[in-house]
Amino acid sequence: MPNSLEGQSIRLEVISGKHLQVPSEHVPAGICVSISVDSRRRWKSAIKVLSSDESVAWDDTATLSLDASPKISLDIRASFELGRILGNGEVIGELETTWDELLNHGDEPFNLSFPPVRGDCPSLTLKAAVVHYCDNQDSALLDSIVDCEISRDTDAGHAQFAQYMTSKTVSHLNDAVEHFQSVLDQCPVDHPDRAAALTNLACARLEGYIRKDFQDIDSVTSLFREALALRPPDHPDHPLSLYYLTEALIWRYSKKRIASYIHESAQLYSKLLPLCPEGTYLRGIAVGNSVDYVIRTCNNLPTDATDEGIHLRRVVLQLCPPGHQNHPDALNQLSSVLRRRFRQYGSIDDIDESIRVGREAVSLCPEEHTSRATYLNNLGRSLRHRFNHQGRSHDLDEAICVYEEALRMRPVGHETRHLSLDTLGGALRVRFIRRGDVDDINKAISLRREALTLNPPGHPDHDAALNNLAITLKIRYDKLDVNEDLDEAINLFRESLRVTRLDHPDRHRNLFNLSSVLRPRFTKTQKNEDIEEAIRLSQESLEALPSLHPDRYFSYRWLEEAYLSRYRVQYNLVDLALAVDNFRLASRHPTCGLPDRIKTVQSWVTAAEEHNHTSALEAYKTCFDLLDAHLATRSSTISRREAAAAFSGTRSLPVDAASCAIHSKNLQQAVELAEQGRGQQWSLASRLRSPLEDLESTNPHLAHKFSELSKCLSDALGFVVGTDRAAVDRAETQYRKLTEQWRAAVADIRHVEGFSRFLAPLLYEDLQAAARQGPVIILIASQYSCSAIIVPTSGEPHHVSLPSVTLTDLNNLKDRFARAIRHASMMGPKVPRNDLIVLLRTVWNEIMLPIVNVLQHVLKLKFLSRIWLCPTAAFTSIPLHAAHPFLTKADGSKELCLEDLFICSYTPTLSALVRSRQMMKKRVTPSFATIGQGQPGAGKGKALLAVDNEVELVRKLVPATANRTTISGDAATRAGALKALEENTWVHLACHGKQDPTQPYDSHFVMRDGPLTLLDIMEKNIPHAEFAFLSACHTAVGDKETPDEVIHLAAGLQFSGFKSVVGTLWEVDDAVAKHVVEAFYKNMFKDLEEGGEMDCTKAAWALNRATHTVKTKVPLEQRMVFVHIGV
Repeated sequence: MPNSLEGQSIRLEVISGKHLQVPSEHVPAGICVSISVDSRRRWKSAIKVLSSDESVAWDDTATLSLDASPKISLDIRASFELGRILGNGEVIGELETTWDELLNHGDEPFNLSFPPVRGDCPSLTLKAAVVHYCDNQDSALLDSIVDCEISRDTDAGHAQFAQYMTSKTVSHLNDAVEHFQSVLDQCPVDHPDRAAALTNLACARLEGYIRKDFQDIDSVTSLFREALALRPPDHPDHPLSLYYLTEALIWRYSKKRIASYIHESAQLYSKLLPLCPEGTYLRGIAVGNSVDYVIRTCNNLPTDATDEGIHLRRVVLQLCPPGHQNHPDALNQLSSVLRRRFRQYGSIDDIDESIRVGREAVSLCPEEHTSRATYLNNLGRSLRHRFNHQGRSHDLDEAICVYEEALRMRPVGHETRHLSLDTLGGALRVRFIRRGDVDDINKAISLRREALTLNPPGHPDHDAALNNLAITLKIRYDKLDVNEDLDEAINLFRESLRVTRLDHPDRHRNLFNLSSVLRPRFTKTQKNEDIEEAIRLSQESLEALPSLHPDRYFSYRWLEEAYLSRYRVQYNLVDLALAVDNFRLASRHPTCGLPDRIKTVQSWVTAAEEHNHTSALEAYKTCFDLLDAHLATRSSTISRREAAAAFSGTRSLPVDAASCAIHSKNLQQAVELAEQGRGQQWSLASRLRSPLEDLESTNPHLAHKFSELSKCLSDALGFVVGTDRAAVDRAETQYRKLTEQWRAAVADIRHVEGFSRFLAPLLYEDLQAAARQGPVIILIASQYSCSAIIVPTSGEPHHVSLPSVTLTDLNNLKDRFARAIRHASMMGPKVPRNDLIVLLRTVWNEIMLPIVNVLQHVLKLKFLSRIWLCPTAAFTSIPLHAAHPFLTKADGSKELCLEDLFICSYTPTLSALVRSRQMMKKRVTPSFATIGQGQPGAGKGKALLAVDNEVELVRKLVPATANRTTISGDAATRAGALKALEENTWVHLACHGKQDPTQPYDSHFVMRDGPLTLLDIMEKNIPHAEFAFLSACHTAVGDKETPDEVIHLAAGLQFSGFKSVVGTLWEVDDAVAKHVVEAFYKNMFKDLEEGGEMDCTKAAWALNRATHTVKTKVPLEQRMVFVHIGV
């Protein structure tokens, strides 16, 4: 050393290192550099994490005195701990040099190379400079070299282990294990270095196992597990312990093939990877072969739909983030197990998620990819299952589309073509059941026959192919009565059951499927052995299933069919009772989809009515409850109607239920059932607008919660359209979850004292409030009987039998009315309406006269008292209010008609009238808007030349005390009309009205720029609204598909808040309508000059007087066309 440097110091910057491979291949926690200045002291850099390219950046500085020996020793060492360090680590490289050599490079960084390790020379990038000496400057920077037995044994173990890895000599491994075991023996349970000692010993023994020099893997795993337990998540060496335990479990799985080992490996990796920053060596080796092996192995495991199995699939998905080559397959695997769990437990959340991730898997798979067909088939299966559970037709349509694409990708000769043939055949079978296209069932049978030829005896799917073809043949037999189909189905089911293993998880389906075809053969041949076997098979299938398994529904269903079939032949009442028991169990099975349960309870209703069984009323009530729950899951008003219309038999259920209750002498229940079953669309929507004043005073927190959830549901209520099925699904799932929260809030409210029936179907005593101002007459048009129930102001309801009227008579009568009114519209105003007169006389004699007799002689109703008509089914299309005897008495006077005797109004339901009366408490200063649109524009209807005159007439008749607004011409737009409806309490509409018979929510008023639809009106909540006069065509005509829903424009206005509405039953002649309008408003407002108030409850009386006034000016059909609805 030059004398000139004596008394100086050197500042050595350790900048970075490259090619830092550990000789033992032991994964390091970090790398450090040490500089020994003499035998007692050394400087050590910080321990830095190794990068994936086997480099380290230290940027660490040592300031050392030059007074010491001119030679120094530099070591690069692998540390296996980031926290407290055990020993000195494993040497990667070491060399001796001098201060002079280090200072030879001036102020520039330089590289220092070390002897090669596995072919590459480790190197350090350093920078050295002389600095002025400060007393004791280095004393604080140098560590004393500690020499102890634990440290010596640890270092010796690392050295021997490195020797073993390079020489493969087992003696070195034994020596390493001996040293590491000695260290562990010196580290009792509470020793701070015990985790490090455990890890070192376990690593050596694991490597010996991998190289087949040791045989024991279980104890290795135990050592790593104990080390991990000593290094909790906040410990710096926790990630490394996770890694080592994972590696041991992988090797343990490779030896013993126990799935739990690979499950745990996947879970540990999912915890490890978030702890390993990108670019680190540990992440590089973890994400490399080990994780890929775990993913591949997990994907090859049998499908496990337990909670643990699904958790594993979620973990694997975490290990395959977006962009990972296995990400689509991980999505597909998760979709499959979620669908499997749905089949076991029926949770709609599972099948929703299965479809969502299945769609994502398909979207990530290019069209030419070999896995795309598999992903498509899997998605189709999930869509099919949701269709079966929820009944949404778009799911079935989408399933068929994806199955067809999958089949195109599997041409003749493809090894998995049979799978696509089978699944597409199954979907077409279901569509045939739904829509009845014979081409669908014939194609389904053809596809499944081909699938069976591709699955010959000995093929693992042979039993399934037999079973599925048999199911399809049975469906064709059920619909088309082809005997050969039934015989072949029985043979195929028997063969399928024969070749299915006794322990096969789906064997119960073979059992109840065979049962399902033996029952119809018994019906044909009446051979007792068939029905006995059918019952035994279904019972055996039940015994094989846990209590909540969705497939128990089918066992109950076929048992019920079997018992009922035997009863119809042998008339043993025990069989009928057993059939009803199984109807009950099937319809209430909680994990089965609501559509299947509704169909079952419809069959129960039919059977109970057919055989006069006492459970009929229970069946009706169950059906209404299930329908209500099913419709409530629909996220739009239109989809609710479509869901209701999908069950063809349900349209008559309300009246049939009422008829059943009447026959059971329970008139109160007849009223309740008729009300619960009718108007479900209005009922479901009105729940979100329930008044909460009483609840707010009792429990303001619950009232606020319910109000907020109702608002969220109302905001989410909409008709989601578009081709993005995933977006529609997300909206529907969100709506369903909101509905579940809303129902939970309702359940909480019902636990509050005094609110036990909050939003429950109304009881008779509640419904009777509708008759507060006069009796309500419910007219029941059932296939079993036609009659009327009069709900009086107080007391018990009265039954009025209509023995000469049948449902067929009513349907004929409504058709004759339609023809007569069309004919009358083409006649001159002075020509007698003889056809109408005959029909109105029939209505009087056969329907209204028996009712009038009870009103007059039993209820003692006064002359011109108010009555409300609440027609059902076919009665809704008959102008009951216009019933007339058209007879002359002996003294020359005319016999009085219904409107001479009483002031008639209509109400869609009793609940609607009750709600309107409740809202009458909130009266505000009246404001009147007249909306006229006589020039709707090209293609929107003919010009209504009298509209402007009608608008001006109404403006003059409305009292000046009201705040009056007139909207007409170009201002009468959709938005303008909606605004007027919202801002005014009284409204008169003069325009075209269009009733849409196929989609009643599209019924509308024709405005200048477009339609103002029923749906637009229903979405508005206008509690201050009072009266609306709808001088437009078809504003009070119901829905042909679901007539009991009374879905028309007048009912929509009543729902939105208008308590009193005048509407029309058919086309209005605007040239003569003005006479009715003028007479109506003159009667409506004639008392206001004497200081009276505008009163919407006078509307029925004013309309009654108006139609009498204009008899000589307006022909009969144009007087009858106007009806009053509401208070």
